[in-house]
Amino acid sequence: MTNINQLFAQKHAGEKLAMLTCYDYSSAQIINQSAVEMVLVGDSAAMVMHGETSTLPIDYCTMAQHVKAVAKGAPDKFIIGDLPFLSYRKSLHENMNAVEALMKAGAQAVKLEGVSGNESLIKHIVESGVPVMGHLGLTPQSVNQFGGFKVQGKTANAQQRIIKEAKTLEDLGCFSVVLECIPDALTQELVKHTSMITIGIGAGAAVDGQVLVMQDMLGYSSAFSPKFLRRYLNTEQLFLDAFNAYAKDVKAGHFPDQSEQY
Repeated sequence: MTNINQLFAQKHAGEKLAMLTCYDYSSAQIINQSAVEMVLVGDSAAMVMHGETSTLPIDYCTMAQHVKAVAKGAPDKFIIGDLPFLSYRKSLHENMNAVEALMKAGAQAVKLEGVSGNESLIKHIVESGVPVMGHLGLTPQSVNQFGGFKVQGKTANAQQRIIKEAKTLEDLGCFSVVLECIPDALTQELVKHTSMITIGIGAGAAVDGQVLVMQDMLGYSSAFSPKFLRRYLNTEQLFLDAFNAYAKDVKAGHFPDQSEQY
C-alpha cells in the first residue's frame, strides 16, 4: 500500500506523482493495477456520477460511500477523500463527523478547499492524526463567488495571496496542496516557498505531480475541453460503437448465438 512516507520519498527524489479521481469499485480495481500512486475521491462525483452542474449538492455521507467503494477496489493506492461543500464550515463536532466518516470509509487523508476560516479546523484535524491536503486557486466549491470556473491568480495581489495561503497551509500541518487553474509562473514561484507535495491541475509542470478527473482523461465527453486536459482515450466513441454494435446484434437476432446459450 502506498503511504505518505513513500510519496515524500518520491518528491525528494524528484520523481513525479500521478493522481486520478475515482468514484467506483470497478474503476478503482483497474487503477490499482496501474502506476498511478494517488486516488482522489473528489466531490467532482457530484457532476461526473450524479449529473449535477457543480460540486455543491453532494454531501459527506454520499462521499463516504464513494470512498468505501474505491478503497475496496484500490487497496494499494493512497486514497484522499474530499470534504464536500460546507461539510467543514459548521461546528467542530459536525466537521469532525464528516472527517471521521471519510476516514472510516477507507481514506488515508482528507482534502478541503481554501484557508480563511479553516485554520483552526485544519490544525485540529492534523492533530487528530489525519493527513490534510489543501486546495488553492480555482476552488470549485466557491464557483458562485468566482462567477464561474475561471483561472485564478492573474494579478500580483492574487498571486501573493495564494503564496501566503500555501504557507499558511504548510504551517498548519498540511502534507499536500492541489493547485488548480493558476498561471505556470505563479506555480513556479509557489513551489519555491513550500515543502508540501504540490499537485497541479491546470497549474503547469513545476508541481510534484498532476491530477485529472479519470472520466475526462479517458474522453467520456467530447463536450468538455479545458486547455489543461489531455485525453488519452476516446471512450465516448468506443462506448457508442460498442453499444450500437450490441443493439444491432440484438435486433438482428445475432445475439445470443448458439455458443452463448445454455
